[in-house]
Amino acid sequence: MSNLSHTIRRFNRFELKYFITLKQAELFKKALLAYLLADEHGNGNGHYPLASLYYDSPDFRCYWEKVDGVRFRRKLRIRRYECDAPLTKDTPVFVEIKQRLDRVTQKRRIILPYGDALRLCNDRQYPEDVAPDDKAVLDEIYSYLWQYNLRPVSIVRYERQAFIGTDYDIGLRVTFDTSLSYQAHQLALHEEASNLPMLSPDRMVMEIKVNERIPYWLTEMIAAHNLKMIRISKYCRSIEMANGWASKFSQYALASI
Repeated sequence: MSNLSHTIRRFNRFELKYFITLKQAELFKKALLAYLLADEHGNGNGHYPLASLYYDSPDFRCYWEKVDGVRFRRKLRIRRYECDAPLTKDTPVFVEIKQRLDRVTQKRRIILPYGDALRLCNDRQYPEDVAPDDKAVLDEIYSYLWQYNLRPVSIVRYERQAFIGTDYDIGLRVTFDTSLSYQAHQLALHEEASNLPMLSPDRMVMEIKVNERIPYWLTEMIAAHNLKMIRISKYCRSIEMANGWASKFSQYALASI
């Protein structure tokens, strides 16, 4: 994921999430390979690690909007697709606004050097030499930071394996996230990771992302494997774990383990 020059900066899609066992995941992946391809940005099998630094207001506005099911809600994060190279002030990262409007997930993001991203989000310093195509998104991020006094609150890390659709299923993406961990202190991506576990080690989160509708063959496959959709936010889960807050997901997870 080191070459970000051709990455799509804005898109809308539907996202469905499933909380499954490692065994269920392996069986489902085998079935998927008849239809999908491993993401070429991964290590050959679609694997790559992710780290996201999340921002929220002092009263955790973003967290509560998600918990309360607010129809229109946003959150801000700095995201790095990790690799063997060390993270420096010049490493390119994404600064993203992820937005939910009813059932549609919308994402707007810009690519900045890590040092510029921290100065923007932590110190409110507007970057220089911004590409014209990025200025509208940068202005929105800058305004959002000031409007709600956003500050770093959580880091979420995990390993992802991603599969993408062929020409018959353009825009389809299925991901499997394992080794989910959170960090509530030393909130910078270059700090040593604390890797506090978010889930039982035999569980993972599967996500289906699609531009319009799920293909019929995939809905049939989900039913055949008896997979149940669940509302889960990695960000919200990290905040609940860090603060000892109960959640509906926690109750579901405990009941299903």
